[in-house]
Amino acid sequence: MHDFRTDKLQHSIVSNVFYFLKIMFKISPVLVICECIFGVLTRLPTRLISVIGVKYVIDVISSGDDKMKIVYAVVAIAAILLFNEIANALYRELYFSVNFEKLSSGILEMLFKKAKELDLESYDDPDFYNNFILVIDSSGGRITRVLGLVQGYIGEVFSLIAIGSILFAIDPICLVIILAVVAIFTPVSKKIGMLQSKRQIENNKLHRRADYFARVFYLQDYAKEVRMNNIKPLLLNKYDEAADAVIDNQRKYVRKIDLIYFFQETGVQILGFMFLLPLYLGYCVLKTKTLSAGDFVATFNGAFSIATSFSFLTVGVVRNFSEQAKLIEKYREFLSRGRKIFGGENETKSAEPKTIEIKNVSFTYPGNDHETLKNINLTIKPNEKIALVGYNGAGKTTLTNLLMRLYDVSDGEILIDGKDIREETLQSHKDRFAAVFQDFQIFAATIGENVALDYNVEEKNAEKALQNSGFSKELPNGMKSNLLREFDDDGMMMSGGEGQKVAIARAFYKHCPYVILDEPSANLDPIAEYNLNQAMMNAAEDKTVIFISHRLSTTVNADVIYVMENGQIIEQGSHEELMKLNGTYAYMFNLQAEKYQN
Repeated sequence: MHDFRTDKLQHSIVSNVFYFLKIMFKISPVLVICECIFGVLTRLPTRLISVIGVKYVIDVISSGDDKMKIVYAVVAIAAILLFNEIANALYRELYFSVNFEKLSSGILEMLFKKAKELDLESYDDPDFYNNFILVIDSSGGRITRVLGLVQGYIGEVFSLIAIGSILFAIDPICLVIILAVVAIFTPVSKKIGMLQSKRQIENNKLHRRADYFARVFYLQDYAKEVRMNNIKPLLLNKYDEAADAVIDNQRKYVRKIDLIYFFQETGVQILGFMFLLPLYLGYCVLKTKTLSAGDFVATFNGAFSIATSFSFLTVGVVRNFSEQAKLIEKYREFLSRGRKIFGGENETKSAEPKTIEIKNVSFTYPGNDHETLKNINLTIKPNEKIALVGYNGAGKTTLTNLLMRLYDVSDGEILIDGKDIREETLQSHKDRFAAVFQDFQIFAATIGENVALDYNVEEKNAEKALQNSGFSKELPNGMKSNLLREFDDDGMMMSGGEGQKVAIARAFYKHCPYVILDEPSANLDPIAEYNLNQAMMNAAEDKTVIFISHRLSTTVNADVIYVMENGQIIEQGSHEELMKLNGTYAYMFNLQAEKYQN
């Protein structure tokens, strides 16, 4: 596996640029082609005018020819420049802006699809996650920069060929002088490109820290804590530290980059344009008289154009393309990230529940040196309601994650209806489960879409699911009522308990044989909790339900309760059986019951 912390390129600069260009071309081929064409149109005409046009005007003046030719030439030049400006403005306003947004959204959609395909394990890798954030955050800017560089590259290549041919015909020695001077300073560009790419990568990590503390002040989740406690000075201090780190990092790199860039540019300008070239042109005009006044100006302008093109194609390309290549490498790493969890060939049907067997299952999270689950064995019969209880870190949620194949077992196997779940296709296996996670999320969408988690909402089914979850908030537009205010200023805001009921409704809505509820009543009051338990047992009568809870009042009606500790099952049985056992479960239950009674 590639180490995201390394700065070494795995592919060449050219390979990375063409890789990203191929992605853009696949999404919007016309836009890429148009950018290349306009790269030529925005550069070549002005370069030709500065050489051929100026030479023509000066030669007419020097020869005493008809002065109307100058007028015609100026009119023709003005017409060419005006046409270019109008064409470019129309292209930018009528085509580029819209299609650039389509290209940006196309690339983001590609990145989002890749992110959805990745194993949950990828999100546990901080280096990969940093890279993921960098790729998502920089996608729009990356398109602009790469398109700009490609446009400039194509334009400068055509300009170099055209002006170089003219200059070579007038005096080839000028061409040799300029190319030699620029070539001397080309190696400096690689160093600049490396520094610029390192600066951006480090800045991204530092910006994430600063952005976190900035978000704390405007996210609703933190609003009460910030206002009720004296944490504001602490947050501001940490924000200032993070922001200062970004500024210090900028200073560290800017000084180096500016110094090297100054050395490079002044070297080219002083050695080339202020010394060697004027010396040679003066010799040709004054001594050998091999150049006319028009030739002198055309040659000097042509040499400057050649130097600009060659500087961009060597110094500029190495510097700018190497920076982009470094960051495009991150795209390649992200998009080539492999999966560890693969589906089988069997397409299982989401019908009635079957027997679930968990046999000798052990699991260790990647990067850990100790097992989270150790030799778990249990059998869940069809339509059973089972509870997983235990202290934090006992492995309850991990076990359900393995059952849903968010992770795969390290050892052992999980069978449904006698078949290893790894033999089923991933999607068909996951379609068998409805899950309400402890850290559930409410989306900025209609309440119907939040329940269905889909565009297509069976409204009657969604209404019934909300009723079963105990949701009773008035809905002004029924199932089309918008939640949150990301896209609707009048969107409904909900309490934690109301949001949890919406999340629970998803389990009632989905047509599937198995339901997993991780802390389903954590945000509910005791009465709402009791009503939910009754509704759950009634609505899920024909389903197998697995729920995790720290509030043991929810486990009383479970068919089987499994008590977990340190990744192992230490007790199992019904509520009555475990209370008679007078072990860990009885101790936990009595402790909570005592608090309620008191």
